[in-house]
Amino acid sequence: MPAPFDLGAWSGERLARIERALSDWVVADAPAGLGEAMRYAVLDGGKRLRPLLVLAASEAVGGHDEAALRAGCAVELIHAYSLVHDDMPCMDDDVLRRGKPTVHVKFGQAQALLAGDALQALAFELLVPEAGVPDRVQAALCRLLARAAGHFGMAGGQAIDLASVGLALDEHQLREMHRRKTGALLEGSVMMGAACGSPPPEALRALQAYGAAIGLAFQVVDDILDVTADSATLGKTAGKDADQNKPTYVSVLGLERSRAYARELLEEARAALAASRLADTRALEALATMVVARDN
Repeated sequence: MPAPFDLGAWSGERLARIERALSDWVVADAPAGLGEAMRYAVLDGGKRLRPLLVLAASEAVGGHDEAALRAGCAVELIHAYSLVHDDMPCMDDDVLRRGKPTVHVKFGQAQALLAGDALQALAFELLVPEAGVPDRVQAALCRLLARAAGHFGMAGGQAIDLASVGLALDEHQLREMHRRKTGALLEGSVMMGAACGSPPPEALRALQAYGAAIGLAFQVVDDILDVTADSATLGKTAGKDADQNKPTYVSVLGLERSRAYARELLEEARAALAASRLADTRALEALATMVVARDN
């Protein structure tokens, strides 16, 4: 009987590679202190779930290692930039992120805006090295990341979120908002990992279904934690959604139904992995379990 999969051992080595690469690629010598703000936004915090999903999906399809590392770091930079901008007074107006002052609190609003802009640009620069990654893979990764981050995905979802304050959304409308705002970048992470290899069509469809399920599950759990955990545990301001009168899964479905829904989405993710017929999807399954079981 094979030994149980050890997510800690698997992720430990990969997290070390991710952190080294992020530190190397997010340089401190950008002009006028911009590099310091960029590094503050990216380093020393974060679960790195998105790059882990990229690496796990790439390994499942026998993908290109350097492409996967660059893709994982690129999607983390997009995630970091989105948090910098999301925390600003014109959006969610928050003062705490990853247990420390938000970027605009520490560096000022103008520098925070520029840091986010620069991180977004750097993400795409990482995807197009002069050598080492096939042009076909570079183009696919750029397309997937742009679609996940733009109006179709994260930015579109954020726009819906800001426009929905104080409104009573139904479950379908809430799902659509979070499919874009949170889910698109998580699903995109899985698909970027898959694009580092050449999986058969049925495996690609299954990985997309897996990514969609965990993308939504992540937001459901986020909404649960916003009302059940404290700020010290979360590393960000707890109860913010309720204070701002934003629609959430808890406000629409209730706490217990939201918890049940997260478990249902985990089962959907597991079923998709089984349908992929890929030889080893244990890391992807363990990451899905982690998403639903997390407490911060």
